[in-house]
Amino acid sequence: RERLMGQILEAAKEVLGVAPRIIICSSKKAPEKTPLSLANGATAAGSARVKEETQLALPIQAPVSRATIFRYSFDDFVVGPCNELAFVASTSFCSRSISSDQLFLCSGPGLGKTHLVQAVGRELVRECNRSRVRIAYLTAEEFACHLIMSIKSKQIEQFKARFRDNIDILLLEDIHFFQGKEKMQNEFLSTIKSLQNQGKKVVFSSTFLPRELEGLDGHLVSRLCQGFLAVIEKPDFETRVKIVHTKARNFQVTIPTEVGELLAEKIQNDVRQLESCLQNLIFKARLLKEKITLDLAWQVLKNYGLEEQSLDLQRIMQFVAAAFDLPVEALCSKSRKKQCVLARNTAFYLARKYTDHSLKEIGQKFNRRHSTVLKGIARVEREINKQTPLGRQLAKVIERIER
Repeated sequence: RERLMGQILEAAKEVLGVAPRIIICSSKKAPEKTPLSLANGATAAGSARVKEETQLALPIQAPVSRATIFRYSFDDFVVGPCNELAFVASTSFCSRSISSDQLFLCSGPGLGKTHLVQAVGRELVRECNRSRVRIAYLTAEEFACHLIMSIKSKQIEQFKARFRDNIDILLLEDIHFFQGKEKMQNEFLSTIKSLQNQGKKVVFSSTFLPRELEGLDGHLVSRLCQGFLAVIEKPDFETRVKIVHTKARNFQVTIPTEVGELLAEKIQNDVRQLESCLQNLIFKARLLKEKITLDLAWQVLKNYGLEEQSLDLQRIMQFVAAAFDLPVEALCSKSRKKQCVLARNTAFYLARKYTDHSLKEIGQKFNRRHSTVLKGIARVEREINKQTPLGRQLAKVIERIER
């Protein structure tokens, strides 16, 4: 359990496609048949049943031979002035029309960096001249967890082999997680160097540019900046309208022009939120068996943004303080109470999303350092993305403020 459970679970997940629940029998006479069972209790179809005297030959590495592990592709990415450079860089990276084996994508939350990372992975798998390309797609936090597990189980050489020798492509998201984690940075840097020395490709994503990250080794920052770096900006009105109609076609629905323009006008800063609003509008129309009209769109928009998002720092502070039932002064105070810290981090997150202020300028407004602002934003993003109880609470508060 202590030394091999992690590797067994990973290997089984790669083979079965879902994470199994593994039961370890410690009795001398184990049951004759001990199937690997899936999380819902059902036995994996076609999986081998293991007898006590039989060793299950699970692979140490399971190369990926298809691109279906990725949800997104270049075909369903809507291109506009805000993301054209990132899109061209990503497609060129796959076609080798740019001489770089490294790509760094940066954007605020909900603007499409994960879409492009997955599209790159999908395309590289499709274009690879090998029938079984080996690819690793994970977050920086997951990479760190694998490293910690390998250190605890004294399997560090296996870890190095897995991420340096046994993959062809590394896709790593949210690399700002490595801030302040020296040992993890060292292993990460060594992994990048090893992969690139072998001519393998690496793709990174982050909410922050490398130069904005603090607590990061200078050699690592330099390495992150050496490849192609592309930033995705907030979409303009025309791009948002195009996104609405493109996504609607995916649902086999035609959206009236005035409805598409209304949605694009009211939801400006988050493509993910714009898609969610459109999806809810389509589902509501189908449920009520009604046509999609402006009136119906306004009903759905009541749960999203009803006016142009033009929040400045002062308004953000007022809204956040009210949402957390705190005085505005508490956000700028030295208090480390949990409620104050959560409110302050939420304000950092919204200021980054809705204003053009730098991290340093945001920090000055709250009497905090640049690094504190960065860590606070990363904490909110991580909790929301992992959908933890705290993350769901923060998401609800942010949604209420955005309305």
